Amino acid sequence: MGTAAPSVAIRALAETDLPEAERIFRLAFGTFLGAPEPETFWSDRDYVRGRWQAPYVTAFAAEVGGELVGSNFATRWGSVGFFGPLTIRPDLWDRGIGARLVEAVTASFDEWGTRHAGLFTFAQSAKHVGLYQKYGYWARFLTAIMSAPVRHNQTEPVRWSRYSDLTEEQKVECLKSCRDLTGALYDGLDLGAEIQAVEAQELGETVLLGDMAGAGLDGFAVCHHGPRSEAGDGACFIKFGTVRPGSAAGETFDNLLHACEALAVAEGMPRLLAGVNMARHEAYRHLVGRGFRTEIQGVTMHRPNEPGYSRAGVFVLDDWR
Repeated sequence: MGTAAPSVAIRALAETDLPEAERIFRLAFGTFLGAPEPETFWSDRDYVRGRWQAPYVTAFAAEVGGELVGSNFATRWGSVGFFGPLTIRPDLWDRGIGARLVEAVTASFDEWGTRHAGLFTFAQSAKHVGLYQKYGYWARFLTAIMSAPVRHNQTEPVRWSRYSDLTEEQKVECLKSCRDLTGALYDGLDLGAEIQAVEAQELGETVLLGDMAGAGLDGFAVCHHGPRSEAGDGACFIKFGTVRPGSAAGETFDNLLHACEALAVAEGMPRLLAGVNMARHEAYRHLVGRGFRTEIQGVTMHRPNEPGYSRAGVFVLDDWR
């Protein structure tokens, strides 16, 4: 017999909630992953405050007896959405609170008209997979969160530029070019708001390959770096990166990795971090060939049960954690 479910109120996460939401985030993940001091787990990175501040993210709070006990975040990348991190105070696990937070984010996706939604979860946890499956999210391929040491002497330098160095007029054109590029991978996929938030919050930089004029950009990567971001101390994290599809995509993808490595060197970050869904077999193999090794492995779950842009021939790096 399970413990009776508490009375749960779901509401918008408020700014005054953020310190406790951050504490619960660290405690929940640290406890699940067996960290010796759960409350200090991942204290060098931020998965709560930055998302709460982003205009394309809706943040939810779970409250029991007037106390914050959990949170969840629904992120909108144009026609694509994903949720997380979903965290509950460990003493209230398995009490139905997580289900209420999944219901809330799923309602947001429906309200937005999201064509493809998903999440990243622990592949070994039948409990997590079973919960999300009840709401129409189905497990597909594994996603590897990979890292590699940054090489300070690149033998193949590439030309790249920074979004932050553009004029305001150029930024408008750049966002359009990025949207055209991602739309060629999946209709309506749009990282424009993510690019703007990284600049506005000073979380990192967006790396650009190619020229916005003519055929448009060849590729771009939205990168976080440092402890105020999702990267963590000493890391440059490619939150989303892609290149133009076509026969030259593999070569361009290698150039994008070189450019991200150059950014890491410029910012003094000794480690490069990226996530890749293994359904994008070519992209995964490129990372392995460049010396990336898996740190964390999980599974993405999709609603509806379709590949979206996680399919062979698509060179995309991303992370739905």
